[in-house]
Amino acid sequence: MLHLPFPVRDAHAGSGSKDLGKLPEWDLSDLYSGEDAPELKRDLDWLEKECAAFAADYEGKLADLDAAALLTCVQRNEKISTIAGRIMSFAGLRYYQLTIDAGRTKFMSDCQEKITNFTTPLVFFTLELNRIEDAALAARFAENDELARYAPVFRRIRAMKPYQLSDELEKFLHDLGVVGDAWERLFDETIAGLTFTVDGEELNIEGTLNLLTEQDRAPREAAAHELARVFGENIKIFARVHNTAAKEKEVIDRWRKMPSAQTARHLSNDVEPEVVEALREAVVVAYPKLSHRYYELKRKWLGLDRMQVWDRNAPLPMEDTRTITWDEAERTVMEAYNAFDPRMGEIAAPFFSKGWIDAAVKPGKAPGAFAHPTVTEVHPYVMLNYLGKPRDVMTLAHELGHGVHQVLAAGQGEMLSSTPLTLAETASVFGEMLTFRKMLEKAATREQRKVLLAGKVEDMINTVVRQIAFYDFECKLHAARRQGELTPEDIGALWMSVQAESLGPAFDFMEGYESFWAYIPHFVHSPFYVYAYAFGDGLVNALYSVYAEGKPGFQDLYFEMLKAGGSKHHKELLAPFGLDASDPKFWDKGLSMISGFIDELEAIED
Repeated sequence: MLHLPFPVRDAHAGSGSKDLGKLPEWDLSDLYSGEDAPELKRDLDWLEKECAAFAADYEGKLADLDAAALLTCVQRNEKISTIAGRIMSFAGLRYYQLTIDAGRTKFMSDCQEKITNFTTPLVFFTLELNRIEDAALAARFAENDELARYAPVFRRIRAMKPYQLSDELEKFLHDLGVVGDAWERLFDETIAGLTFTVDGEELNIEGTLNLLTEQDRAPREAAAHELARVFGENIKIFARVHNTAAKEKEVIDRWRKMPSAQTARHLSNDVEPEVVEALREAVVVAYPKLSHRYYELKRKWLGLDRMQVWDRNAPLPMEDTRTITWDEAERTVMEAYNAFDPRMGEIAAPFFSKGWIDAAVKPGKAPGAFAHPTVTEVHPYVMLNYLGKPRDVMTLAHELGHGVHQVLAAGQGEMLSSTPLTLAETASVFGEMLTFRKMLEKAATREQRKVLLAGKVEDMINTVVRQIAFYDFECKLHAARRQGELTPEDIGALWMSVQAESLGPAFDFMEGYESFWAYIPHFVHSPFYVYAYAFGDGLVNALYSVYAEGKPGFQDLYFEMLKAGGSKHHKELLAPFGLDASDPKFWDKGLSMISGFIDELEAIED
């Protein structure tokens, strides 16, 4: 099943006046010129015929292919993935530009159904690959270097071998996938269609979440209560979506005999469960010295006896509230990228000039932000909801980092370019760090440095602490769903149990906050995705410390790592930097950077 891109960053868009300058919009013509493009029809027709031909040529025969024939088979499969990916990228990106448009929704759904039907006969491919004996496959790799290049793909496919079902059942699940996608679309369309009224103004979800970062406390409070009211009115829909998605996952996991709800995600991330558990444990143990300590500082800065949830992302009292125009945001990020290495600036530049970014907040547009790699023969597209605050600049730096990574990895080809989620966040978080350090370097006063440090700490807490809390919430949710249907109140209680623990004693929680799980897209689109953010942040913090220590040739090593795409395991990728994510001390190294920033903030206070 091909899945669509979705908003992957749980950052509230910034606010400010509407005077942001000319915001770029996507030009999707590099994919197709429109729904009725003759090239699109040509590709759909080709895909239908090639899928049938591929099945006729290879089903039941993979084990008997010699190395050269197996290479041809793999390359044909790769071409099918490229054409299918191109079609679904076009349909999906158009949909996310305007999720409430019935025509775009139908077009995307029709494309998904056609491609699912065309590709169902190909389900045999991975199943038969997994039946080839290890020694026989190794012999073929030894015989043909070009085939051996695909060994990492084979290794990841074969990791699913213990959980593989019969060919007939695998085809059935493949066909049934469009039903699960329909629940995801219901979630997207419900979220995009919500309207909120704050101080007489009607807003979408992005505009309302954005008010939580206003300097003035009154609109923050009003927005929080309005979010709670609207989520509450729609909570039964969100509970139904979550119950259904979790139940579908439980059924599939049970049939596959997966040892835990998280196993499938760990396999797709190419990461060992014990590495994820070491990360989780390190972060949870660090809550008191990270989020608890920081929010106590923030409570004092805001002059409050108690923090409320609408104060979590509030600007500091001394923070500059001016709007950052799009041109200034572009200059800031590009300067940081070029200062690290001009090659990075060269790769990033076309995003701004060639219609590869869609930046404006528009009615019906999907919330959040993402970078979608499309296919390796085209280029990535970045979606933002830019409203002109410092956090929006950091989101631009983040998504552009993804884009640079995707461009560099494209040389690996369709099957090897895609990185596991845990590594996919490397370049994005590194891009944020470069931008932050450049802004910190330019801070003219103690106050400016304090505001920048506090903003970075908040982003890191949102990326590490908040995402691990989300992961714990999901673990609890899926465990509870296995015992039976969950009411909205049940889900809300699980949400609150992780919120209090992660945010700490400085907070009170308003009535209605128990429904704020409802709008997070990851829980529906990609269960257990969220720990990848914490993984990526910890990895980048450790990586940046190596860069800051002046490791010779760091930039070249960094580019080689990004170019590797999904062709190497995290151990291989990090070894040239002297790092190892399976070492429990690795995570402490990353977390100590956040703690060090908080130390500096406390020192500024003194």
